[in-house]
Amino acid sequence: MKVLVAGGAGYLGSILTEELQCRGYGVICLDSFFFGNNPPFSSGVQVVKGDIRTIDRSIFRGVSAVVDLAAVSQPDSANLLGPQIYHSINYRGAVRFAGLAKKSKVERYILASTCSVYGSQHYLLSEASPAIPNESYGLAKLKAETDVLKLADRDFTVTTPRFATLYGLSPKMRFDLILNGMTLSLFKHRRLRVMRSGKQWRPIVHVKDVASALIKIVESDKSLVQKQVFNVGSNNQNFQIVKLASVIGEEFGSPYYLEWYGSPDKRSYRVDFTKIKTLNYATRFEPKDGVQEISEALKNGATEESSSTDVIRWYRHLLNSGVAKP
Repeated sequence: MKVLVAGGAGYLGSILTEELQCRGYGVICLDSFFFGNNPPFSSGVQVVKGDIRTIDRSIFRGVSAVVDLAAVSQPDSANLLGPQIYHSINYRGAVRFAGLAKKSKVERYILASTCSVYGSQHYLLSEASPAIPNESYGLAKLKAETDVLKLADRDFTVTTPRFATLYGLSPKMRFDLILNGMTLSLFKHRRLRVMRSGKQWRPIVHVKDVASALIKIVESDKSLVQKQVFNVGSNNQNFQIVKLASVIGEEFGSPYYLEWYGSPDKRSYRVDFTKIKTLNYATRFEPKDGVQEISEALKNGATEESSSTDVIRWYRHLLNSGVAKP
């Protein structure tokens, strides 16, 4: 089977692409490479530079399954980008790309989404709970979910996984994610930066566990995943942010102090991840694993902070310099 991964050179995509290749799949990695050159994939991965908003149908030749990870994959709490970029890429681009895949006789389509669609709610949220996004990222993703799921039919299996907040080491590292950013701050300054109020809830999940979930969906019987939404994570990794900070600080093992910042977070959600267990799926990693691997990589120089490890600020730079288009 040949699998096309859109956004295949990104934070999650670089891990998923390599894992698919190692499992014997033919893999096409489609990416804009706005965040740097492609990772050192195993030989056999076909790498294509392109944008889901403009690429033509030829990209789907011989493809049986698509995993669409292409997105501006972070909320813009400081309004540095504005809502149009999310509408253009995360919504219109996603729907266009899925429509081309269907016309090209692709059998399976997996559209990556986010638990941010739940917004701010105060009870345990399942896939049947109302999605009430309160910012542009979540809103665009929910609209894309709705329109892409409508494309499903007997010959086109569509699945939408909603990811918890990712963490962990990747060849295309990000330090704008909660656990990763806190670990970096501890490493550099011996302080933990906590967004106010600290009581907001957020589920987290290791990036490798998300790659495993996507492969599980690709390999599951179509009847189990057709037109289904799956929350991806684990119930024991729902954290209030201030509690997560203490878990990270404990694991880091050195004295530190808390630094509060920002206005109160608009998003707060606890998520039920029971449904995806029906696919015989379970997470393998815990926050301590992420802290340990990132700390070690920072110590030995295997990863480092750069301007491109913050999605929103780097994308703003790309827009301002004309490299990326709105």
